Amino acid sequence: MFKKQQFGIDLGSDLIKIYNVRKNTLLKEKNMIAVMDKDTYLAIGNDAYEMYEKNPKNVRVMIPMSEGMIADTGSLEIILYSLFRKASPHLSKSPELYFAVPTDMTQIEKRAYYMLTRNGAFQDCRVFLINRPIADAIALGISVKNTKGEMIVNIGAQSTEISVIADSRVILSRVLPVGGFTIDTEIVDSVRRYHQLFIGMRTAARLKLAMGNIEEEKREARKAMGISSVTGLPKEGTVVSEVVNKAVLSVIDHIGEDIRSVLERTPPQVRSEIHKNGFYLLGGTSSLPGIDRYLAETLEYPVLLSRFTDEGTIHGLQEIIASKDLTRQWAYPADGKKKKKKR
Repeated sequence: MFKKQQFGIDLGSDLIKIYNVRKNTLLKEKNMIAVMDKDTYLAIGNDAYEMYEKNPKNVRVMIPMSEGMIADTGSLEIILYSLFRKASPHLSKSPELYFAVPTDMTQIEKRAYYMLTRNGAFQDCRVFLINRPIADAIALGISVKNTKGEMIVNIGAQSTEISVIADSRVILSRVLPVGGFTIDTEIVDSVRRYHQLFIGMRTAARLKLAMGNIEEEKREARKAMGISSVTGLPKEGTVVSEVVNKAVLSVIDHIGEDIRSVLERTPPQVRSEIHKNGFYLLGGTSSLPGIDRYLAETLEYPVLLSRFTDEGTIHGLQEIIASKDLTRQWAYPADGKKKKKKR
């Protein structure tokens, strides 16, 4: 007898991750879509990213997420359908989909996840939501029911979610519109100011990965193609690490201040536990060299860097789906309706 088809889905603003339970496989692709003349879809996922910043005027390459929330249900549905054909070419009649979602969502925002699956191959799916901090906690090995106080900071591409867990639940959660893309934008602005060179977001991301190091003061330089701010012509310029790291630090300092703000709102006994044991850092941007030590020194709290970085949430979903007890505790229907008991 075949197992029922179940999938864990982490809709990141940069990457979509789909875990196929039956096959025990993970698909990761860019959360992007390329559209020509407003209604012709040209490319999805990694293929769309290859067109990003190279597209002609009549082609738009876009991300259907905004600050960690669904912004364009129609485009995201097309991306999901395309990626599901890669993750599992043969969908059963009523697979179960488990989405990781921010804790602090309105009913309209929750409804968007349900509406993703009301058409075509998805229309018979059963859709469940799992709060992202819970999935992250499970991945980190935190016993949510027994912990006296834990803080998790998940720094994604467009948003950072700061969560405090105690008393078997998420007692505080704050989503900031700041993440890896914010750093890329700051690098673009910084390079334009200091080098009179306008570079694209892809180039900024490469510079961040190549030279971004919050701790070390090592001087280095990289060549980058862009447009001269003086002549308006294509130009190859030299970008120094100081310019990149200044941009990185401005965003990390912003995140640090918001972490401090959440800590100040945390009940004293819970805050004491966090101060004793430290808080967890994960998400794609947590892979920046030195970010954990910098935040630890700035906030005077121990910082524990997750080994999962951008795969923490999907790993937590995997563990929750695999356990009937965890599924019963933490997954809830996207339409807000409780399961009907069989007679």
